[in-house]
Amino acid sequence: MQVRVLGCSGAIAKDCRTTSFLVDSDLLVDAGTGVGDLTLDEMSAIDDVLLTHSHLDHVAALPLMLDAVASRRDKPLRVHAQRATIEALRAHVFNNVIWPDFASIPSLEAPFVTFHDIVIGQELQLGTRALKQIEVLPAVHTVPACGFAVRCIHGNSHWVFSGDTERNPAFWQRVNQLDVGMLVIETAFSNREQSLARRSLHLSPASLADELAHIAPDREYPIYITHTKPAETEEIMSQIAALADELQGRGGRAWDIRWMEAAGVLRV
Repeated sequence: MQVRVLGCSGAIAKDCRTTSFLVDSDLLVDAGTGVGDLTLDEMSAIDDVLLTHSHLDHVAALPLMLDAVASRRDKPLRVHAQRATIEALRAHVFNNVIWPDFASIPSLEAPFVTFHDIVIGQELQLGTRALKQIEVLPAVHTVPACGFAVRCIHGNSHWVFSGDTERNPAFWQRVNQLDVGMLVIETAFSNREQSLARRSLHLSPASLADELAHIAPDREYPIYITHTKPAETEEIMSQIAALADELQGRGGRAWDIRWMEAAGVLRV
């Protein structure tokens, strides 16, 4: 299974694009500004979109992508999200004020997009070209949110994405039961802004270290850091490296922690 990193930043700046991942060629996980780097052919090939939550940095490109490729598609784009996320999109984006209601255009019988409810713990199979098994994982954020575990239907290892979250015991309880090939986890703020991270329900390096301590002792896999604020990325990664070194120096386990770069391709 191939995961293409379209965007992995917590905000925009030159060469910084917000969260979006293309799994194989037909599944989009979140629809941040990174979607804009896809060609029309690549956007047209996407049949399903998974959304972690309704915040703008994760959905901003969805209406624009639909507008770009609607005339090329012969079936609706399927968007899968929690009920609260779908309600937010319909009320505040696809409302004929901010953007046309593509769920009823060109007709209710044949719209450009359809919305499909998902719930925490649900498993679904998606993929018109390469079938994938997806499990919806819990997240703890300021709006209803989730993460995802994705694997090729013929494989065992999961690509696990935390989504936007703060401390999340239920997430680790389930992740420790999975065969994880790679973890992508957010760390939006530096330790200097720990109080803001707590209020906005994001992780900082200190709380990330607490979270990683939940990984079962017999599990090892690469950990990619995503959603860093562009102005703080170097500081965040330096603090994460220092904490990892300190933990290992005290006899703790060594983590394979990497900074996620946009335009990268990951294989699981």
